[in-house]
Amino acid sequence: MADSTPRCAAGDRTISHPAFAALYDRFMPDRFLIGPHREYLAADLSGRVLDIGAGNGVMIPYIAAAGDDDLEYHAIEPDPNMRRRAAREARGTDLEVHLRGDRAESLPYADDSFDAVLSSLVFCTIADPERALEEVARVLRPDGELRFLEHVRNDGWRARAQDRLNPVWKRAAGGCQLNRETVDRFVGHNAFGVLEVERVGVGVFPVTPIVRGRLRRRRGP
Repeated sequence: MADSTPRCAAGDRTISHPAFAALYDRFMPDRFLIGPHREYLAADLSGRVLDIGAGNGVMIPYIAAAGDDDLEYHAIEPDPNMRRRAAREARGTDLEVHLRGDRAESLPYADDSFDAVLSSLVFCTIADPERALEEVARVLRPDGELRFLEHVRNDGWRARAQDRLNPVWKRAAGGCQLNRETVDRFVGHNAFGVLEVERVGVGVFPVTPIVRGRLRRRRGP
């Protein structure tokens, strides 16, 4: 497994949430709640794959189980507390993991260099999601896929409740924001065409709804 230290722009605040990382490992029933949807993200992957925000490495076993023999797996995770857990997870598999501490807003990869980019419950925490999505579009080759599993702002009274809860939630949950319109941002970007988008019947309020999908990087400008 390859590892590197973070490369952050001048003035960026260090991302570090040790308490949240420890609690996530201990109390988040990830496999029970959304395991099948992580399998959806990992299904039939091949070529060069980038995982945006690897967290504690929860996607690594799914990638190792479902990926093609020629798969080359890269991942970024700027929080060192999560990154250490991801590195430990990687050592428990036969998958070679190229893990870096960079941020999604400034990806250290060449244009058109990945066949697929994965985003699993991460755009809620990215400081500048617009810039991060531009970076995803830049590094993804034409016809490559952005596969995602994200929670988004709800509707009606639930959305208003999320707005009220969000300041406290963000501080307690490692920067996670409840009320982002992440999927609207994805499907509205002119670099991508929609292959499929669907709400999935998992999650517990206020972290609902959860939406999964696949977008294709368009050819040309």
